[in-house]
Amino acid sequence: MMSDTLALSGRSLKKWIRSPFSVIPIVIQAIVWLLLFGNSFNPGNASGASGGSLGVLQQAFGGATNYITYLTPGIIGMLALTGMSFLGVEFVMDRINGYIDMLKTSPIPRSSIYFGGVLQNIVKAMVAAVITFLVALVVPNGLRLATGFGILNLLGVFLAIVMLTTVFSTLFTGISIAAKTTDSFFAIVNFLFFPAAFTSTALFPLSFFPSWLKPIAQANPISLASDAARILIVHGTLSASQISYFAVDIVGLFAYIVVFIVLGTLLARNALKAE
Repeated sequence: MMSDTLALSGRSLKKWIRSPFSVIPIVIQAIVWLLLFGNSFNPGNASGASGGSLGVLQQAFGGATNYITYLTPGIIGMLALTGMSFLGVEFVMDRINGYIDMLKTSPIPRSSIYFGGVLQNIVKAMVAAVITFLVALVVPNGLRLATGFGILNLLGVFLAIVMLTTVFSTLFTGISIAAKTTDSFFAIVNFLFFPAAFTSTALFPLSFFPSWLKPIAQANPISLASDAARILIVHGTLSASQISYFAVDIVGLFAYIVVFIVLGTLLARNALKAE
């Protein structure tokens, strides 16, 4: 099963690598979100926001020295979500073009088709995450890492991001295999994207949300990954309480992965049944 999974994911990644323009949209999205949105909607730019009020804003944003520092983990999460929606189109097109039907008649486990899609989507999303992180470091008034930020912090940041991309990949791969047309796939994607993106702490802290929306925002996987990565970026060396917050977020992401693997597998298994 593993060799078949790697072969199928390798096929898709080779096609992706051979397209020199595949990375350009990622860079453009990262620049637009971080440079334009990050500066235009920075609460610190508001009239009269200076001195003590800036200190209040910094406290509200978890100690981040500027808005882009707060924003970067959330933007990576949102780009992972949007990326999965576009990456899933490949499976829909493979189904329409008959490639999935050919795989169904080949002597490989059906689960390899699903997990091959999951794996290649994770790899592509992580490339986007690395590019976004690097863009955030170089844009004006960009990402500022804490003084104690080291290799373990960097690994922790990308652990949270890998887990988030796995959450989305397991779900969207199952949906893309089950979808019979691009229209139906995008209808489902649009239905899921906006609630997931804008009920999270990707753009603004939890204190900005109304009380009835806070529990939803706290449980959102984008919030879990963003908060886990953000606490490492902003604080560097963590206290015991901060380590516990990070651990809770990671456990929450793991729970989402388990649930969505089951859901995605069921969707894919039903769609890949011999007709």
